[in-house]
Amino acid sequence: MFLHHREREQPIFSTRAHVFQIDPTTKRNWIPASKHAVTVSFFYDANRNAYRIISLGGTKAIINCTVTPSMTFTKTSQKFGQWADSRANTVYGLGFATEQQLHQFSEKFKEVKDAARLAREKSQDKELANTALTIAAPQSPPLMCVNGPEDKLFRSQSADITLASEKERIKKMLSEGSICEINLEAELFTLQDSNSKLVAALHEANANVEQWKKQLAAYQGETERLREQVAELETHGGQGPSDLLKDELTQSLEELEALLKAKDEEIHILQCKKAEYHEMENERDEAILRLREMEMRSSELERRIQNTEQNLSNSLEDRDRMDAEIQRAIEILDIKIFDLNDLRQSLVKLLDK
Repeated sequence: MFLHHREREQPIFSTRAHVFQIDPTTKRNWIPASKHAVTVSFFYDANRNAYRIISLGGTKAIINCTVTPSMTFTKTSQKFGQWADSRANTVYGLGFATEQQLHQFSEKFKEVKDAARLAREKSQDKELANTALTIAAPQSPPLMCVNGPEDKLFRSQSADITLASEKERIKKMLSEGSICEINLEAELFTLQDSNSKLVAALHEANANVEQWKKQLAAYQGETERLREQVAELETHGGQGPSDLLKDELTQSLEELEALLKAKDEEIHILQCKKAEYHEMENERDEAILRLREMEMRSSELERRIQNTEQNLSNSLEDRDRMDAEIQRAIEILDIKIFDLNDLRQSLVKLLDK
């Protein structure tokens, strides 16, 4: 019976692709005819000398197109092509995984179209007779070619893209969070270094202030003593050496007053630095707070990535399990279809007799 089937119609080329049909309303948008990549095959009918393109989605024929010389397969992108079927009043589109698969299908389409043109020119009468016989005979589901155990079913590309996009988006968020965290850490280290320097300078300034206060008190005491000596000398009204001594005392007094003024300025500068130190402490506290917030955000992103990876792993396991079940169902269905087709051929022969 299988030999009879091969004499009747047999596959000559098979590939896998995502099948689309043009939207009959808009005539612009594509409507997916299959949820995943399916087998698309060229069949040759030796009796009718005709070629068909057949593809099954589950138990439904999503492509059942007789190739005619007027058909043209057009490549619209690197991995997508289309052709119009006037009999079905639709346009089919095929999305392939690689450019090589698209090229092979296009070449086979041209070859089959040329063969169909030659067959029509040579045997129009025979084709009409066989067409009438085919219409009179019971119709059976079209045969689907299964390439064997290596022929795998892939899950929907949209699901893959969604999971991959979500994972990339979370990784990008984690990367941005890590960059912000690194920047905050660098800023915190800079603030801590500046803080250490300011603390050391403040301690040193505080020690110097105490020392300068003591010196200032000593200078003030010395100044008062010198002023008393000057007043005492002026009271005695001495001349000569006393005038020289007075000049020296006046000069010393001016020097002490200048030194006191310089020390006051230094004390004022240190007080300003102390205020800046407090501002730096506030900035440091804010940086520490932001760093803690970024650490919490980073932990949350890591948790989300782990959940997404776990979901992705579960989805892949579910897909593999479904693929295995679908493959077994397809193999059983293929055997049933072969049997039905053989039965149809037997019935046709019995009717002919």
